[in-house]
Amino acid sequence: MELSSIKSVYFLGAGGIGMSALVRYFLSEGKFVAGYDRTPSPLTTQLIAEGAQLHFEEAPEEIPSQCRDASNTLIIYTPAIPQGHLEWEYFKNNGFVIKKRAEVLGIITRGKRGVCAAGTHGKTTTSTMTAHLLHQSHVDCAAFLGGISKNYKSNLVLSDKSDLVVIEADEYDRSFLQLTPYIAAITSADPDHLDIYGNKENYLEAFALFTERIRPDGYLIIHEGLEVKPRPANGVKCYTYGRSSGDFHATNIRIGGGTIIFDYVSPWETIEDIELGVPVSINIENGVVSMAMAQICGATAEELRSGMKSFAGADRRFDFHIKQENLVLLSDYAHHPDEIKACAKSMRELYPDKKISVIFQPHLFSRTADFYNEFAQSLSLFDEVILTEIYPAREQPIQGVTSSLIYDRLAPNVEKRLCNRSEVLAIVEERRDTFQVLVSLGAGDLENDVPQMARILKC
Repeated sequence: MELSSIKSVYFLGAGGIGMSALVRYFLSEGKFVAGYDRTPSPLTTQLIAEGAQLHFEEAPEEIPSQCRDASNTLIIYTPAIPQGHLEWEYFKNNGFVIKKRAEVLGIITRGKRGVCAAGTHGKTTTSTMTAHLLHQSHVDCAAFLGGISKNYKSNLVLSDKSDLVVIEADEYDRSFLQLTPYIAAITSADPDHLDIYGNKENYLEAFALFTERIRPDGYLIIHEGLEVKPRPANGVKCYTYGRSSGDFHATNIRIGGGTIIFDYVSPWETIEDIELGVPVSINIENGVVSMAMAQICGATAEELRSGMKSFAGADRRFDFHIKQENLVLLSDYAHHPDEIKACAKSMRELYPDKKISVIFQPHLFSRTADFYNEFAQSLSLFDEVILTEIYPAREQPIQGVTSSLIYDRLAPNVEKRLCNRSEVLAIVEERRDTFQVLVSLGAGDLENDVPQMARILKC
């Protein structure tokens, strides 16, 4: 099926952050767009307002008539949709073309110059930052993002003049192997999704395969020290980056007074006094690789400097909700031990004399089973840990796997509390006069309570 012949697009799992960017894309193309998601959310509400017809009951009779012609309807699904889903079965049994989100993204971006950010962590901020740097420059770009850009209030950026498209390259289910990057950045490769990959070796091999997908006239920019063994084609130009070393790096770093400023060093020039719009230390590395990609695409030194300063961040990535002298509330999507470690270190740099408390909702039984020791070590970098039960997402419970596996291994000097997810707001209310810096962490539904946390703490 050619995309040009499609009249209707139906999404199974329309409310996912990656899926919703495609929902918006097909709406922008004038297609009839409908779909299913398990639960309503602020994002699905926005998609409905933008023109998508969505419903939240697993019911084939809810599928609109415009999406019942297999000859001109494309079905796009997320791997989170379980086998046996009634609507999935309807489409499968009636001869519809059914494709994964990653396949469709690969088809849409084929023939474009893909600027792809991959990695266990850092890829959402890096891709969102790169998109902003390019879009606000004379170069321009389109973008499919894995988070909502605060600059553009969307996870989709469109361009009518550039063939560059920034893509968050997701390694889950090997999705990024559907892409053909012009520029590929690898921010990190700490093993994750072992329910899919089985072991660390398979996970690293997937990233090596990703480097094979780079166009022969393209570029690879990889963080120093990763265990990935790249295998790019002949002709691909390969660079490294890091905070203080690598082909691209930062120097003369100045942190203080709520700001972070540094000089950016590349193989071609040094750009002085780069100020981070979102001043957390992990964004020094994210900024270095984002500027590297934008610079390769033609952004000027002044465009890089102004773009970095005006970058407002992505929702749920070091997202400050309260930033006062005596009270800070921040939420972050961190759900892997290394992401949590990076968050803790960044917050400690910003607030060295404050008590830093964290509310953490573990994400997935399988990830908890694989990394409970590592989670405990990373969380122990905070002064206080409030731990909820595990958010299951697409999984069924695993016997013996609970948040207690993490809780029991926290360092003895850490204040700790185990609670039900439903108790979180009551705890914030009870403790509101004692918090100095409070961080809400996780990829589950804890984020839904953050606006109410902010209201409680401001009282």
